[in-house]
Amino acid sequence: MTMKNILNRILNHEELTREETRDILVGITQSEFPNEQITALLTALQMRGVTVDELLGFRDGILETGVPAILDCDRYIDVVGTGGDRKNTFNISTTSCFVIAGAGYKVAKHGNYAATSTSGASNVIAQHGVKFTDDIDKLNRCINECGIVYLHAQLFARAMKFVGPIRKALQFPTCFNLLGPIVNPSRPKCQLLGVANLDQMRLYNNVYQQIGIDYAIVNSIDGYDEISLTSDFKVTTNNYEKVFSPKDLGLHFAKPEELVAGASEEEAAAIFDSVLENRALPAQKEIVLANAAFGIQVMEKGQKDIMECIEIARESIDSGKALSTFKKFVELNQ
Repeated sequence: MTMKNILNRILNHEELTREETRDILVGITQSEFPNEQITALLTALQMRGVTVDELLGFRDGILETGVPAILDCDRYIDVVGTGGDRKNTFNISTTSCFVIAGAGYKVAKHGNYAATSTSGASNVIAQHGVKFTDDIDKLNRCINECGIVYLHAQLFARAMKFVGPIRKALQFPTCFNLLGPIVNPSRPKCQLLGVANLDQMRLYNNVYQQIGIDYAIVNSIDGYDEISLTSDFKVTTNNYEKVFSPKDLGLHFAKPEELVAGASEEEAAAIFDSVLENRALPAQKEIVLANAAFGIQVMEKGQKDIMECIEIARESIDSGKALSTFKKFVELNQ
């Protein structure tokens, strides 16, 4: 099928199949389409709205054309946000990953450099001298010895470089902005995902049901793509859908200014360190506790009450286990 036919179908409000969008993605990596046609495709899909099958097809293509990360560990979690909420929060998801790992659960964190904030996952980790790798032996050693591994997206999702300049030139989000959370090259069976709005929550809920993993999707009602504690928040999992107040978790409401990453990568890294070292602002610690707790609940297949999961996360920080895990991680990745 030619791109002309594809574009005509989208303009006629027709939906593409999962196989068709997979073939499009593979075609993009093989330079089958000029940039003008790819630009038109991304614009048309953004205006019409991408479907679950279309998103899954692009995911299939990215994973197929990328570098796999086959970990010799059966059950582990990724904690990630969609990004784009433009709140410039500190590295809440990444910090939560080390708290979860410190509590004894396995984590395969997939991330990248910041697009719309001061510091993305790769920024804060690189600030500590970590060298990114796709060497599978090193990755497996890392998850086996300290319980967590970091997968820098640019080393794995080769297809993204083909659309990178186009996405940058377009200056608006495209369906590729939705793919980051679902193209972890290790294909984790568990995921905690933060989304910026309820439309995205519904979309990913359907995506995860198709993929068949254990998951929790969270959204703060005031527009944060994580549990911010600045408002009530909604959680959708395999087992339930519920709106929580921070007070339901025995936690306090936070102020937006308490979540800000700062003006530089160094400032963001300092906040990250302060949480793991248990000397952060109370709000910063509680925000990480909340996000880590729902990740732990996913790992436990929903069998543990969220209050119990909060205490598991708290013990990880208070005991120094989260910090020890991070120090070991840095040591293994110099």
